[in-house]
Amino acid sequence: MGQVGQVGRVGRPLLFGVAFVLVAASAIVVAQQPGPVTPPNLRNSPAMPALPAVFDTAVQKIRVSAVAPGLVNPWSLAFLPNGDILVTERPGRLRIVRGGVLDPAPIAGTPTPHVAALAGLLEIALHPRFAENRVVYLTYSKGRAEDKRSTTALARATFDGTALAGLKDIFVANTWSVSNTNYGGRIAFDRAGFLYLTVGERQEQDRAQKPEEHAGKVLRLRDDGTVPPDNPFKPPYLPEIYTTGHRSPQGLAIHPDTGELWENEHGPLGGDELNILKPGANYGWPLVTYGTDYDGTKISDLTTRPDLEAPFMYWVPSIAISGITFYTGDRFPQWKGNVFVGSMFAGRTRATGHLVRITFNKSRPIQREPIIAELKQRIRDVRQGPDGLLYVLTDEPNGTLLKIEPAS
Repeated sequence: MGQVGQVGRVGRPLLFGVAFVLVAASAIVVAQQPGPVTPPNLRNSPAMPALPAVFDTAVQKIRVSAVAPGLVNPWSLAFLPNGDILVTERPGRLRIVRGGVLDPAPIAGTPTPHVAALAGLLEIALHPRFAENRVVYLTYSKGRAEDKRSTTALARATFDGTALAGLKDIFVANTWSVSNTNYGGRIAFDRAGFLYLTVGERQEQDRAQKPEEHAGKVLRLRDDGTVPPDNPFKPPYLPEIYTTGHRSPQGLAIHPDTGELWENEHGPLGGDELNILKPGANYGWPLVTYGTDYDGTKISDLTTRPDLEAPFMYWVPSIAISGITFYTGDRFPQWKGNVFVGSMFAGRTRATGHLVRITFNKSRPIQREPIIAELKQRIRDVRQGPDGLLYVLTDEPNGTLLKIEPAS
């Protein structure tokens, strides 16, 4: 797993007891070099072992089964009130698992994304009042044909159970770039119903600190894409900005007890971060970092600075972070209060993806347990289902929606 550093707010209590997650992210790319982003040693990932299978963990045996194999680079999932599951595939399809069976027909009415490398259809999220209004949100890589540039877009539609209707972009970031990575695109809703959206810096480091750029920021919006009047930044900052100084945000979740917004992001070569976001704070990229560039050269001589917010935790080497969930269910009593994060690969080594189970003693991590490493798959997302089980997406050309349950 490599070193895990802990800096910043080390003295604050976590009311959730043990809470937080590190999430696996897409293949990290050579900094500031647009073009192919998947390192050669990550191509042709190994086939999934035969499932279901039982594996040991530190506290119990778990059973891992394949709910929906045959997905193409799945990126995000959301549970409908009836237990069905919506899943995005990065090439541009929205799929649905009905009654535990993957419908062979994609959901109609989705946006048409720019698809290349790590660009495509990204997040799926339900409106907090979905049961009443049937509103869903999608993020995707929006292309511009005239100059072959793309950016991060947020779209909204209604779902009638079979198709999306009234699809409309409600926010388009000004991060147009020829790069096909570092889009961000994660969504979270807070308790007041405000929508938070991550936007990556698109492999252009200086954009993360520019007040007139959405790049390298976490944004705060109303559910219709308009700007709340009480956002923390003032001109010359764009009004949508909630926090700044991020590289490639890949995980976003609301702490179930404190209501805090937790975000994680890719570092370059080393320096993946987990942050607890404060309104108006600057998280430092690229002015400070625990990572280096991919050729080994320094990005910054500093790892911290008094005027910048230090990461709550960081990873050296990187685990390629993405997807985050706080476990609150009853099916795994000994995991209650833990955070789970996905890892796409550890130390840029092929076939090392896994989940990380993290426990805390107040504010200090006391256990970081890798699980399902036996599968050797890139883990893109992890969510808790309404049944109290964990569901995981493997980001592979032949990807799978996995279910994790107690073996007994």
